[in-house]
Amino acid sequence: MKPIKIALAFSALALLFSSCSKSNNNSIEEPGSPRLIFKFKFDPNQVRLNNIGQPSVIASGNAAQSPKFNLMSSHYIEMAPNAFTALGSGTVLFHAAETAAGGSNAIDFSKNKAVGDGEEFFSIPIKEVKPGTYEYLRVSLAYQNYDILFKAKNPLDQNTTLTTNGTLASFIGFNTYIGTLKIKNTSIEVNANKKQGFWAFETMGLNFSGDASKTTVVNPINSSSPIPQGSCVVTGSFNNMLTITGNETQDIVIEVRLSTNNSFEWREVNADGYFQPDIGEIVEDMGVRGMIPVIK
Repeated sequence: MKPIKIALAFSALALLFSSCSKSNNNSIEEPGSPRLIFKFKFDPNQVRLNNIGQPSVIASGNAAQSPKFNLMSSHYIEMAPNAFTALGSGTVLFHAAETAAGGSNAIDFSKNKAVGDGEEFFSIPIKEVKPGTYEYLRVSLAYQNYDILFKAKNPLDQNTTLTTNGTLASFIGFNTYIGTLKIKNTSIEVNANKKQGFWAFETMGLNFSGDASKTTVVNPINSSSPIPQGSCVVTGSFNNMLTITGNETQDIVIEVRLSTNNSFEWREVNADGYFQPDIGEIVEDMGVRGMIPVIK
């Protein structure tokens, strides 16, 4: 979806998130208390979906690749009982730190925890979760860091091109305040708010930045429970209904499987299937392509 251009919509989103009851998980619980644990799993073979959860193909004139993911972070986690549960009306488990340091309300990148494949990104004592049966999970994704293959002119010989790897740090949250951004081995100073779609790229010790023209945010229940335009609240159905009784004696682990199937997409100038920024090829889309929360 295109970065939001109407300030009112962002105000509504900020109001919604600022009203969430849970914040960073600093709860105190008894030793051994069972927890609800969330872990990311990046899957390049998972079905590639569009904004409304339908199978999607690469747009004409574009090319795409499945990146090698290094890190991902979340901004908001909510469990919804059914497809008619409005955003914010379900059980909100987590709401990351925000700041107005850049002017408007934004995710505070300096406090946003990013983790790798198979790693835990959030947990909460089950006794703090509202008992009930849940069909859907909503996770607002904020930041992603991954490696891509691309082509560029050889800096030592402008008549030849190199095919090599680069690291891309991209922001898909509604608005993020970024101070210093370390991409891989190099850093850039931003010290400003950046809307959904901002990215920075590093290769061979050099870096540059830009903005994607859109970000896919998959919501298969958009017709009954839409999300604000410009947010990145990805919605997915649990593989089985999740029931919380409050009497659990063991941890419940949720593997949040994210489709990275051709999730990095660009507009081609030279139709060879390689991203070539130095000839004017631009990032078109960098949203994840679906989410399946699996109860382990």
